[in-house]
Order: sequence, then C-alpha cells, then structure tokens
Amino acid sequence: MADLDAASLTDVRAWFTDHYGPNNVVLVLSGDIDAKTARPMVQKWFGAIPRGPAIHPVTAGAVTLEKSASRDITDQVPVLRLTRTWTGPGLNDPDAPALEIGMHILGGLASSRLDNALVRGQELAVGVTAGAQTYEAMSQLSMAMMVKPGVERAKAEAAFDAVLATYLKEGPSEDELKRAVVSTLSNEIGALERVGGFAGKGATLAEGMVYSGDPAFYKTRLEAMAALTPEKVRAVLAKWLSRPVFKLATVPGERTLDGGALGGWGDEDTTPAPAPDNKAPAPELAPAPERTAPPLGTIGDLAFPALEHATLSNGVPVTLARRTAVPKLQLTIEFDAGTSADALDTPGTQALMLDMLDEGANGLDATQLAEAQERIGASIQTGASTDASVLNLVALSDNLAPSLDLAAGILLHPTFAPEDVARLKATRQAELSQALSSPNSLAQRTLGAALYGTHPYAQPSDGLGDAASLAALTPQDLKAAHTKWLRPDLARITVVGDVTMAELKPLLERAFGGWTAPATPAPVKHLDAATPQARARILLVDRPNSPQSVIMAGRVLPMDGTAKNGEALDLANDVLGGGFLSRLNADIREDKGWSYGVNSGVTKNEGPRALLVRAPVQADRTGDAIAAIRADMAALPGEKPVTAEELQRVTEGAIRGLPNEFETNAAVDGAIRMNQRLGRPEDYYATLAQTYRGIDAADIGKAAQAYLQPGELTFVVVGDRTVVEPQLESLGLPVEVMPAPTTDSE
Repeated sequence: MADLDAASLTDVRAWFTDHYGPNNVVLVLSGDIDAKTARPMVQKWFGAIPRGPAIHPVTAGAVTLEKSASRDITDQVPVLRLTRTWTGPGLNDPDAPALEIGMHILGGLASSRLDNALVRGQELAVGVTAGAQTYEAMSQLSMAMMVKPGVERAKAEAAFDAVLATYLKEGPSEDELKRAVVSTLSNEIGALERVGGFAGKGATLAEGMVYSGDPAFYKTRLEAMAALTPEKVRAVLAKWLSRPVFKLATVPGERTLDGGALGGWGDEDTTPAPAPDNKAPAPELAPAPERTAPPLGTIGDLAFPALEHATLSNGVPVTLARRTAVPKLQLTIEFDAGTSADALDTPGTQALMLDMLDEGANGLDATQLAEAQERIGASIQTGASTDASVLNLVALSDNLAPSLDLAAGILLHPTFAPEDVARLKATRQAELSQALSSPNSLAQRTLGAALYGTHPYAQPSDGLGDAASLAALTPQDLKAAHTKWLRPDLARITVVGDVTMAELKPLLERAFGGWTAPATPAPVKHLDAATPQARARILLVDRPNSPQSVIMAGRVLPMDGTAKNGEALDLANDVLGGGFLSRLNADIREDKGWSYGVNSGVTKNEGPRALLVRAPVQADRTGDAIAAIRADMAALPGEKPVTAEELQRVTEGAIRGLPNEFETNAAVDGAIRMNQRLGRPEDYYATLAQTYRGIDAADIGKAAQAYLQPGELTFVVVGDRTVVEPQLESLGLPVEVMPAPTTDSE
C-alpha cells in the first residue's frame, strides 16, 4: 500500500499518457459490423488522437531460484493448504503448450493425477488443483493440496510430492494427453460463443495481436497442443518442474500478516517506504476538444431464439432453442426440488445427493466417469438452486449420442457406494468449514435464516446444511432422496445449441424414454408457508481481526416470483443499487470511498421474493455505511425522486443490454427455464423492451416506495466486534451479538 499511497494524481496521469496512446493499442470490433462500415467511424472518433511516447518492450522471463525455499503462514482458514510454485516461460515460448496441457493433466482434469491419488485414492485431501497461468513474458506454474482434516502434515506433504515425482518420471499416458487436449479444445470452442467479455471472440483476437503479433494465434496454440506427444510433455515438465521450488503452507490459526504491507519489489526490509503523496493540486489539464456525440440508434425488440417443443413417451416435456454459432449444445434436466427441498429432508441432503451422482454410476467409478467425459469433450455437472435441482450436460454436437448415454447413466443409475459417500461427506464438511470462515458466506447464511425462519427458503443456499446434519446422512438417505426427487414427473428438459429436434428427440427417447416415476406421489414443497414478521435490527457476527466488515441486509417482500408486472421493481432496484452508477454505489464507493462496491438486488425465486443489499466496507466505517444505506434507500422516491437521467439510464440501458445477456447457450437455457419456473410467457424476453418503454419515473417511484424502503431491514454485519459494536450505538436499532459459528459450535 505504501507505493500506492505515494502515487500522486500527476503520476497517474503520466502513466496514462505514456502507455495509453494509439501506438500501444489494438482495436478489435467483433459482432454485427463489417470493416467497410467501421473504418470511417474509427477514423472519425479515434484518428485525431496523437501518438504517445515510443513503447519499449519490457524484458522479463522465468526466475530460477538458487535453491528451493519454503515458508509457513497462519491465517483464519479451515484446512491446511500446501502449494508448490515455479515460474515458467511466456506465452510464445515453444514449451508453453506442453506446460499448459501437462499441468492440466496433473491437477486440472476431473480425473487428474492429483485427484486420483490424493482425493479419491489415499483420501488425504479434500481438494487439489494444478495449472499454468501463462502471461506474455512468463508463466506461473503451481499445484495445491487442501489437506483433509486429521491427516498428518508430513504424510500429506510426502504424498503430494510423490505424485509429482512419479509424474515427472513417467510422463502422461496417451489417453491422458488425448483427454486433456480434447477437453481444452471443447472449452475453447465454448468460450468463443461470446462476442465480448474476457474470453470471447474480441478478447481472443486482441490478445493474439497484442501478445503474439497474430490475431489468429489461438489457432496456432491449439494446433501445437494437438501435435503434442506424451514424451514431449514429459520432457518439458521435467525441464521446468525439476528446478528449485517455492513451497508455501497456509496453516489454520490467527492471521499474522497484514495484506496491505505485502507485495512491492521485495526490498521492503532494506529500502524505506516512499513518503505518502502530499495531495498537492495537480496542474490544470487543457480543455478537451469539443465533440458532439453521435445520436443513439433505435434498438428494436430482442430476437430471442424460436422455441420448439416435444414430449417423451414417459411424459417429460422437452424444449429446444436451436443456435448454430458454435458446434456445441447445452442440455439441462431440471427438477422441482432445489435446496428448499431439504425442508422435507435432512439439511444438506439435496446437494450431497446431487454431488454423489457422478461419484459412481452404471458400473463406472468416479475416475472412469470423468475420463469418459473428457474423451468426448463433454461436461456433466449437477447442482441445486433454491427452487430447482439440475443435471447439466455441455457437449460437442457431433458427440451428442455418447454424451447422452453418459448423462443417463449418471442420472438414472448412481451407486451411492458407502466409501464414496464417506469421502464426499468429508469434502462437504471441509466446504462447510470454509463457508463458516468466509465473511460473505457467513453473512449470507445468517441473513437467510433470519429472514425466512422455518420457511423452506431458510435452508442454507449453499446446500451444505450444518455439521450435525451432514454427519447424520447415510447412503440410504441419499438413495431415498434420489428416488423421491429425481423422477420424470418432476422433470423437464431444455436444450440450446446446434442440433435439430429431428436429431434430438430420438436420442432423448433412447436415453430417457424408459425412465418411469415411482408409485409414491410426487413430493410438494410448501412455498406458501409463513415467514417471520420483518423487523429492523442488526445481527453482529463477531469475527476478530477482520480488516473489513461485510454488511448484508434484507427483508422478505409481500410478493412471490410468479407475480406479474414486476419490471418496475427491477428498474427501481437498478436506480438504487443494481449497477455501478446506482445510488448506493455512487454514494458509498465513489463519493465516500468506504467500499469497493455496494449492490442491491431482488431475488427471483418461485416463492416469496426478498430484497437484499450487500456492502463490504472498511471496518471503521461500518456504522456510517449502515446509516448511509438507510438514508439512500429512504430518499427514493420521496426526498430524491427518480431523475430523467436515471430513467433514461435504467430503461434504455436495460433494453440495450438485452442482447449481451444472451450471448451463450447457457444464458438462453437459463432464461427459458426461468420463464417456465415463474410462469412467464415464452415471448417474455422478446417483448421485454416494449415493457420497459412503457414504464415511467412515477412507476419506478411507486415500486421503490412499496418495496425498497429501509424501515424493516434486518442487517447482518460480519466483523470485529471490538471495532464495530461502538459504531452501532447511534443508529437506534436493536443489536444482537453472536459469535462466528464453527463446525463444532453449530
């Protein structure tokens, strides 16, 4: 922080003018435009900008330590984390593709060497990872192990290092190499669905030009990966990972390091910190040339994909939206269950049951299932939201048939082997410990329970339940939940991507047509159950030594997700806290500088919706931040009605942002399923622009007055009680203090 505190406004300006000139820029336009149309526009708006200083390439490369080094640090973490790190070559080095693939095999694949040996094999770890973070001039090569509680550190370290030693000696197998390359290629194809973003077409072309002098460098990189041999990968890994290593162990305990003092140039012990900026006024800037902004074009309604429908012989409805941008598709089987279903079972049941599906099914164990997916470039994931449980398949269109066969086996024939259940329960317990040590997760769990009481939505949204409920779950419980909830009469299938209904339906019929519902009636979640009376209060969760406080606030609204005409409320939330330019963020982040970001939102559950506000703030401004949040909310719309500028921004901004929301198959799939879940018409998004245009400032103000007032908000603050509690006394709200829970105290 000392270096940042020393920087003056003049320093920042100099950095900008030295580096952000047109001679150091690559401009990529991707999307619905052509070069003939674009070039005169670019010339008009950017052509007169003067060149900046000449840019001289920075010489930097991999650093080889003189000898291996190790360090222990303690922090408020739930499990011991071991890491091994080296620097490596840059993006354009011939060894880079082999290192990326080799590290992916070591700890990136679901069937990675580290996973197979330490998580599923010896069961010494609750999580492992490895990868190459590759930059222009160098890379960082790292592997990490989250040690299972109760395992001796020496044993864990020895096993961790042994996996690497064996791998460097043997190298990957032909099958491992093929799986790593195919899965990487499939992921790259999926990323190119997007026009923009940090991994879409625009960014891919720009990075290729900036870092490699070739906008099509992504092709060169993928071709190099496809040409790799096991021996090439082994030799490159041995070359770079046999060098001295930096070993870091993050040990559970009290935090001893100050994050603000870390970083810098490594000479902090011998070089005094620079003096802070004296805040002297910076020289006045010359006036910018006057420009008239071009008129905004008219944006029509969204061209949402056309939907086709079918029904399998067992009654499961199928919806298809055909999109051919990339040769992939996304298929989701959604069940009317979700974490709220745990209200009818033991907390944590639904998510653990779903996680168990790919731990063994249809005669294959977890490793074999992962390998089978990787060979054909498929990805099968399970998960639960508040309202729904899903199995999601992402597949290459040409490999749809074998991908569906795998998905059907996982969904319909899981084994729930006792040893796999025990292993995954240990992993979930570690995840629970992590959640209880995370201020954000802790605030979310505390607020959800406070707002919903005994309603099904009071179940922790992370699906982890609590320590006692996790410990109590048995394989029989999970089998029973699978039979109870994952049944065809609670299911619907949505498919988005490059496939026709004529191709799709026979494959679905073959995979799922024989699936029948059990004789027992389908379970019903009681989403109409009562919620506690909302009341203004502060719940202070004491987390000693926290450098910042996490504030979350909320209340249950008198409406559910199926209510019609909620768009004015959505826009009112955009004014209040729904974006960077919103009132809450502008006040607390931009004007006051107390937070990196403040936001609000209204949930879109099928049952009762809730208003939520989130604000991580510096600890010494916790009370002031709560007061500011309440004041900003109360001012809308009475003291500060919606302005014409805000109305234009949130309505036109929402309309112009619609195409960006549906760049990917996953986004379209999610929209279709939300429409179905909330009872919306199929053309909801196609007509949403018209809906927004029909909403005025008065409509937004009425919604804000009805739903966004602070009077009955429950605030949860996770922070250091000794710092925070004195700040709360002047707010006039009752304060309840509770210790931060642990897996032992729940």
